[in-house]
Amino acid sequence: MALPRDAVVPDYGDGGLYGLVASFRAYLQGRAWTPPSNGAARNEDANRSLVFLLVDGLGDTFLQRFGTGSTLLAHRTGHLTSVFPSTTASAVTTTLTGLAPAAHGLTGWFVHDRRFGGVLAPLPMLVRGNGPVEGLFPLQRLFPYQTLFQHRGRPASLIYPHYLAGSPFSRRHSRGARVAPYTGLDSMVDAIVRELQSFGTQSGYVHAYYPVFDALSHTHGCESSQVIARFQRIDASFSRLLERLQGCNCDIVVSADHGFIDSPPQQQVRLEDYPDAKRLLNTPLFGERRAAFFGLRPGAERDFKAFSDEVLHGKAVLSSSESLRQSGLLGPGKPHRKLAERTGTHVLLMEPGWTILDRLPDETEHAMLGVHGGLSPQEMWIPLICARC
Repeated sequence: MALPRDAVVPDYGDGGLYGLVASFRAYLQGRAWTPPSNGAARNEDANRSLVFLLVDGLGDTFLQRFGTGSTLLAHRTGHLTSVFPSTTASAVTTTLTGLAPAAHGLTGWFVHDRRFGGVLAPLPMLVRGNGPVEGLFPLQRLFPYQTLFQHRGRPASLIYPHYLAGSPFSRRHSRGARVAPYTGLDSMVDAIVRELQSFGTQSGYVHAYYPVFDALSHTHGCESSQVIARFQRIDASFSRLLERLQGCNCDIVVSADHGFIDSPPQQQVRLEDYPDAKRLLNTPLFGERRAAFFGLRPGAERDFKAFSDEVLHGKAVLSSSESLRQSGLLGPGKPHRKLAERTGTHVLLMEPGWTILDRLPDETEHAMLGVHGGLSPQEMWIPLICARC
């Protein structure tokens, strides 16, 4: 299938986030942890604890451009690809389950699921433009898979911001692990240290999630002064963490779920500006602004392709969703039984810097300068940072 220019294809082996999580799964089952990109296994101490700090949105391109002199860059050992789509809903779910997007079925911030009202956002559990998700056993039916922690051989702790720790999504995806909430960067460092100490003489796994970098990148842009300042605070916290964990016999891994690219207003395509094209769709857009899935009305494919060729040339690549599913971009594993519905009939893969969006009646639009979900190097490459204490 055709791809946007400079596209980075996700690596579902040792060169990607999926492979990194596979190494965490092996560790939780009792094996020594070895970075997946090291190739042949080394003779490691299986009694070392392991800390994984996921900084939402910290792309490798950003780290190398703005991280000069930072502790994080000093401990960078390489880079990995995100999954596709390169977005929180898809990638964070992979880090909590070990499943690729094809298998867990979260193919973007928005997914299409007729059982729960059409287009919905599974992380906040909201139907697009229509309030909370309702229905019989929605969590069990939306997230039918097991977590990474339900068949572990070591203790495991998840460290979440206090406002996310008790959310339905977090509760469902933390089964098998202890959840420790925190209220800021200093509190997060304290929680990591406290959870490691709680393991006593055992070795265990701590997964800490930090979302503020992502939120600031969306609002202010991925190279804004606000984002750079936040990175510096994160780096200072990482330095403090290393100091506090010296001699504790643990490995620390820092990475991300995706990177960022900016999409200014002049590079935003709004379907409301093209009502004739919008009428060809039988669903709203779902997935991501940088990788938009949708369903076309029967017989509308030729007309929509003409629209794409004329209006979206140089802005997006149109593909059938069947081609995308067969391409392997969504990763390995048994396909989720709703995968065909979650990917629609077609997908628009946006060129670097471009986004596409629509708006439903009574829907509050969220302005975003920084975006992700696509295949550009800025979105797909994430850092691999490793330290030993």
